[in-house]
Amino acid sequence: MAIRRKKIEQLIRDLLKRHGVTGAPVPVDKIARAEGATIVSKSLESEFSGFLYRDKDSVIIGVNKSQKIERQRFTIGHELGHFLLHEYDQLHTDRSGFQLRLRSPKSSEGTDATEIEANLFAAELLMPTAFLERELAVGTRIDAIDDEQIAKLAKKYGVSTQALLIKLSRMGYITD
Repeated sequence: MAIRRKKIEQLIRDLLKRHGVTGAPVPVDKIARAEGATIVSKSLESEFSGFLYRDKDSVIIGVNKSQKIERQRFTIGHELGHFLLHEYDQLHTDRSGFQLRLRSPKSSEGTDATEIEANLFAAELLMPTAFLERELAVGTRIDAIDDEQIAKLAKKYGVSTQALLIKLSRMGYITD
């Protein structure tokens, strides 16, 4: 399966426009609820960030409340990405017809196309390219070792510094 970057970018633009989001931080939980998901915050085993449960009548995004808020926000975005992008026909389905998808350490390994797409979706939703480009003047470079500059921007977007550094690097804003 090819990674559908353009589709993800367009879907995010549509979501932000439909929900009237024009700046950071993006209210990922409100968007997920408006798109039909119920968010449940529970303590989960430490290796799990969250899960997506979907049946014919409901969609539940479970979030590990023991993790940092930035991780919880990313998890909501990740699971919302699965909900909007993937049908899960390859996943286990029990007799009652529900589908369960867990976000675990495997999710960030970058080996499964659906996980890559869900991670791209979450990153673009929480840190929309258009928002970052508007905020950072064209040609501006960010010094990746300027902890204060990175931390301030990460806090504004409600993401981890690691997630922000990855996004800025992909956008070409990070200097060596």
